[in-house]
Amino acid sequence: MEIQDYGMSRARGYLSHYEIDDITLPSRFDGVKQAAGNLSGLLSSGRVRHWLNDLADPVLEDWAREAPEEEVRTAMVHYSFLVQAYVWGEPEAPQYLPANLARPMVAVADRLGQAALLPYSGYVLDNWARLDKSGPITLENIYMVQNFLGGDDENWFVMIHVAIEAEAGVLLDNAAKLVTVAKNGDDAEAERLLVEMDAAWERIYAHFARMPERCDPYIYFHRVRPYIHGWANNPALDGGLIYDGVEKFGGKPQAFRGQTGSQSSIVPAMDALFQVGHSADPLKSFLDELHHYRPVPHRRFIEDLAAQSTLRDFVTAAGSQSLKDAFNACLTQSARFRTRHLEYAASYINKQAGSIAGNDPDVGTGGTPFMKYLKKHRDENAAQLV
Repeated sequence: MEIQDYGMSRARGYLSHYEIDDITLPSRFDGVKQAAGNLSGLLSSGRVRHWLNDLADPVLEDWAREAPEEEVRTAMVHYSFLVQAYVWGEPEAPQYLPANLARPMVAVADRLGQAALLPYSGYVLDNWARLDKSGPITLENIYMVQNFLGGDDENWFVMIHVAIEAEAGVLLDNAAKLVTVAKNGDDAEAERLLVEMDAAWERIYAHFARMPERCDPYIYFHRVRPYIHGWANNPALDGGLIYDGVEKFGGKPQAFRGQTGSQSSIVPAMDALFQVGHSADPLKSFLDELHHYRPVPHRRFIEDLAAQSTLRDFVTAAGSQSLKDAFNACLTQSARFRTRHLEYAASYINKQAGSIAGNDPDVGTGGTPFMKYLKKHRDENAAQLV
């Protein structure tokens, strides 16, 4: 396996190979870019739908099929933010998305093989740029390009994810190499790659630990998170959202899942490499469903890793204790990452939701009792050492 075959790199991992501020969309997008660039102002007006209803439909069906992928992904970022703002930018959610937003949103989503709403790839992976193009992808040198309300908390939340995804390039590149190394029975090279991965996990964990520095749990819950909800299992949208003017949906509501960090492909790739299994539960079903919201090449990478990895059997059969230790260290890091995710879920969602009358603090955006099952998945991860 070579990660280049999946549109990935060691330096950027799953992040876009380009930067969105370098992509110039055709003039037909001028109105869209103006609205997206002033989305914070439109939302603060209290009548964002009034302004977005006036956007022209640029009729993207033919363009989306033929345009360069970088342009289509950039259009996906801007349109998916506008769609989320239209749905969640006023107190009462609408029952339908107007055709001037629905048709172009579906056109670009269809080209990319993704659902027609904001995905993690549009929120994080394709929505960043470096301030100094000659500098590294670090928290001191990146910014979030497309915003909802904007502000430090929203920016920092996405920037932390971008920094983590960049650091994970080492994990993904070494994972691909380990498929071949395990088949060749090379103990020394397998251990070297695993030790490198353990060090990369330390850097990832250091980034993750910085989330509270500039992203406050209260602000996140009340000013950042509301705009990234989807249409599935959401009491504000009975049965989903109707995409007006989109023939293939036949006027029926669509119940798509909302953007979530659980759409990140890092941990699923590690589960695939290390052959970590999880028994059936509602969270596993939810995560299996989220797999189909990932960019197509990232799905394929995880599936190919799962199909081809023999690393666990190789390490188990090996006589080298240091190799087993390196394998277990990486598994422990993955469990540790899940533990930190659990802690943030408690402070950023569970505790905040519990302060609102009528809210079930244990139920996540997708309607899943996440606290109970995040603990279960963490414990299952930790239990599968060799």
